[in-house]
Amino acid sequence: MTNPSPPAIAILGAGIFVKTQYIPRLAEISDLVVLKAIWSRTEESAKGAVEVARKHFPEVKCKWGDEGLNEIIQDSSIVGVAVVVAGQNQVEMSLKMLKAGKHVLQEKPAAASISEIETAISSYRNIPADSPSRPIWAVAENYRFEPAFVELKKLVAETGDMMNVQLIIEGSMNSSNPYFSSSWRRNLGGGFILDMGVHYIAGLRMLVGCEVTSVSATTSHVDKTLPAPDNITSNFQLENGCSGVFVMVVSSRSPKILWRVVGLKGTVQLERGVQDGRHGYMATIYGEGGTSRTIFYPFSGVTEELKAFFSDISETSKNEQEPRLSYVEGAHDVAVLEAMLESGARNGAVVPVTKF
Repeated sequence: MTNPSPPAIAILGAGIFVKTQYIPRLAEISDLVVLKAIWSRTEESAKGAVEVARKHFPEVKCKWGDEGLNEIIQDSSIVGVAVVVAGQNQVEMSLKMLKAGKHVLQEKPAAASISEIETAISSYRNIPADSPSRPIWAVAENYRFEPAFVELKKLVAETGDMMNVQLIIEGSMNSSNPYFSSSWRRNLGGGFILDMGVHYIAGLRMLVGCEVTSVSATTSHVDKTLPAPDNITSNFQLENGCSGVFVMVVSSRSPKILWRVVGLKGTVQLERGVQDGRHGYMATIYGEGGTSRTIFYPFSGVTEELKAFFSDISETSKNEQEPRLSYVEGAHDVAVLEAMLESGARNGAVVPVTKF
């Protein structure tokens, strides 16, 4: 019996994230996938990414413009695509590929607004479901696949009744950051708060194991080199009855990323950090009697999410989707931030979070 061949995919997009994250991570798992093509709107951009990819995938083809996109659509050997284009164009591109029968792994955010999400979900559900099912639409949210969140979620359950949740983000989106000048991120409604914030909300929802139901937020615009708003403080209510606070500063001199869940029997804290030169998360569990223990989890979420997607679309799969990759999961992350941004614009009014 011959082993099934790995699925062949194309990457749509050739920006910084493709060159610095997608290609290196795909190279690590090249036994699980065949990178057949990279597409961009322009020939120059596509060639730049292909040049990086050829070190690991020597057969990868360079495609650009409408003609190149159609060639990918017509190529029946390409079963899936990674959509890594400007946030405002991702949904349109994803639906185009899904309607052509391709499985889609779309970069976050799931969409630029609630209305776009609702239209997108409706359009997806109207795609005819060929045997055995319609193509998979996944959103690449690596935080849901980081071992730190997977393991800490189990420990949160051991801390007893939840009393409070804190999420503090002090970002480092300054001129030395490669995404600082990204025009599509700057033009996104909510700017960097939406683009960066979906990660942190995904981590929050993963840890607490339930949905955010309503929010009340204050926003401000202090750093004029950034799009408005660049600061947000929000109270939020969880469906389990617990409340919490989300604080995000897009650019600070003291970068910090911290989740803290306080329970009746103990506290769990997760903080970004570095150990022995490896970037990851420091997890600290505080128990009764002042005891505590700390575990370090290196980053591996991007690789793990890619593995899950390729498993979902492989020949041996029944196209049953890993729940953490579902488009609706990504939509919920956007919905929480959209509610916070709306509340900030309405001077702290309590805004319910849209459900899908």
